[in-house]
Amino acid sequence: MGRSKQQKAKTDVAGGGRPLPALDRRFLDMTPEQVAALLARIDAVASPEDAAAVRGMAATVRCLDEEIKTKGTSIRRLRALAFGAVTETTRRLFPPDPTKPKPKGEPKEPKPGHGPKGSKAFPTAERVKVPHATLHTGDCCPECLKGRLYPKNQPAVMVRIVGMSPLAAKVYEREALRCNGCGETFTAEPPEGVGTQKYDETVPATVALFRFGTGMPYARFARFQMNLGVPLPASTMNDLVMHAADLLEPALDELTRWAAQGELIHQDDTVMKLLDRPDLCKDGKKGRKGVYTTGLISKLGRNRVALFITGMQHAGENLADLLKRRTADLAKPIQMCDAAAANTSKTRKTLDTIVAHCLAHARRKFVEVVDRFPEECRHLLEVMKEVYQNDAATQDLSPPERLKYHQERSGPLMTDLEQWLKSQIQDRRVEPNSGLGKAIGYMLKHWQRLTLFLREPGVPLDNNQVERSLKRAIMHRKNSLFYKTQEGARVGDLYMSLIHSAELNGANPFDYLVTLLRYHAFVEENPGVDALELPGDRGRAEPASLISGCPTISPGPSSTVGGRSCARQPEAHVPPDQGQAWQH
Repeated sequence: MGRSKQQKAKTDVAGGGRPLPALDRRFLDMTPEQVAALLARIDAVASPEDAAAVRGMAATVRCLDEEIKTKGTSIRRLRALAFGAVTETTRRLFPPDPTKPKPKGEPKEPKPGHGPKGSKAFPTAERVKVPHATLHTGDCCPECLKGRLYPKNQPAVMVRIVGMSPLAAKVYEREALRCNGCGETFTAEPPEGVGTQKYDETVPATVALFRFGTGMPYARFARFQMNLGVPLPASTMNDLVMHAADLLEPALDELTRWAAQGELIHQDDTVMKLLDRPDLCKDGKKGRKGVYTTGLISKLGRNRVALFITGMQHAGENLADLLKRRTADLAKPIQMCDAAAANTSKTRKTLDTIVAHCLAHARRKFVEVVDRFPEECRHLLEVMKEVYQNDAATQDLSPPERLKYHQERSGPLMTDLEQWLKSQIQDRRVEPNSGLGKAIGYMLKHWQRLTLFLREPGVPLDNNQVERSLKRAIMHRKNSLFYKTQEGARVGDLYMSLIHSAELNGANPFDYLVTLLRYHAFVEENPGVDALELPGDRGRAEPASLISGCPTISPGPSSTVGGRSCARQPEAHVPPDQGQAWQH
C-alpha cells in the first residue's frame, strides 16, 4: 500500500506566508427574525461597505439554503417516481401524539375488503351440497334424545381453494376404424359442443388478461405454462391475441361512441416507448418526438368506460378527437384533468367543455414541502381533510344534493382557505419563489377550476380515478419496457380498454371477453343491441347477463344525457351458429 502524502498547511500569500486560521465548522440555525436583528446591529457599528458585504453574504447563504432545500424536494419527487410514493395522508405526515389519550367513541366498522373472504366473494366457484352422513331431517336428536332435527336456513359453509393451470389441455382420442377390404377409415366425431378448432375462445381471453390485465409478458407466461405441463409458445400467444383483437374492434368502436356522450370525462397521460418509429429516420424533420399513453374515463349515469390511446398526441388532443363523435345537441361535458398545458392549451379552441382541475395535484405540492414548512402545510392539509370527509359523506346523494351539501359544508372552508393563501403572499409571510410560495401560487392561479365542485353538480374533487387506471399502462411499461410497433400498441390499448371498462362496471372481464369473442359476428352486425339480447350459451347457466352491467355494447336504457337516451332499440336477431363463433 502506498503512503499518503501529508498535506501542507495552506498559507496566506498576501499576508507574508502566514498560515490561514482554521475554519470554525459550527453551524447555527437562525430564524429570519434573528438574521434581521443581527444585520441591524451590524449596520449600527460597522462601516457602510462592511455592512453591505455582510448583507450580501447573508443573502447568498439564504439563496444557497433555498436551492439545497429545493433540490431535496426534487430528489424526493424522483424517488417517489422510481420506487413508488408512500401514502400522503395527513395522519402519516403529522402522526398523533402518542402521549395523548385516544378519544373514546363508537367502535369503527371495519373497512370493506379487509378480513377473511366469505363464500360470496367467489361467485364462479363450484357449489357442492354435502348431506349429513348419518342424520336426516326429522330424526331424533342424538344429544338430548327428545327433540327432532330440522334444516337450518344457512348451511355450514367451507371454502377450499385449489391450484390449477391458467390454460388446460384436453386430449380427445377418437376411435378410428379402417376397412380391411377397401382401406377406408372411419373416425368418431368429436363430442357435442367441442368443435374442431384447437384453441377455444377462452384461450385468447386468458392470455389477454395476463398480458394486458396484469402486465405479464408473453415469454414469462410461456415459461409458466411450460412448467405446468401445458406448453404454449409466446409466438402462438401473440397470434391468438392479435387475431382476437380484430374480432373485438366493433366492441371497441361502440365503446368509443358511448364514451363520447359522457357527462364527465377524466383525462391524463403517461410516457410510453415505441421502438418502430419510421418518422424519426427522416433527416431534418422537426416536430414532437415523444410517445404517450392517454387514459380517458367517461361517466354517463351509473356506467363508466375506460379508453387507452397510445401515440404521439397528448391527452387534450385525444379528447378533442373523441368529442368529434359527440352528439351535437348534448350539454357540455365536464373535463377533469390537471393543470398541465398539454391537457387544454392547444385544444382550447376545439374543446367545448367545462374544465375542472384536480384538487389532489394542488394538495400534493404542499405535501412535497411539508418538511420545510410544517405549520403552514398542516393548516392546508387539515382543511383538505375536512373537504374530502364531506365528499365521502355524499356518496349516496344525487349530483344536485351533493352540490348543495358541499356548498353548505365545504364552501366556507374553501373561502377561508383562499383568504389565508392570499394573506401569506400579500403580508409577505412567505417568499413567492420558495417551495411554499410556488405551491400557493399554483393553487391561487387555478382556484376557479379547483373549486368547480362548489358551483357545478357532478364535479369530482380530483382526477385520481384515471390516474389509477393508467397504472395498467405503467405496469406494461415496467414489465415489457416498450411496444415494438404501433399495431402492437393498438392491440394493447384495445384490451386494456375492454378489461378496465368491465371492471369499472362490476362485470367479469374474462367472461366479458369470452362472450364478445363467442358472438363476435352477432356483435358486429348489431353493435347497439343491449347485452341482455345476446343469445344463450349452452355452456353457462346465465350467459346472457354476463355483460349486462357493462356499457360497451350499449349504454343501456337508464343512461341519458340532456334528457335523451343514448341506447338504441333492440331488434329481432337470429343467433349465430355456435360452431362458427370462433375461427382461428
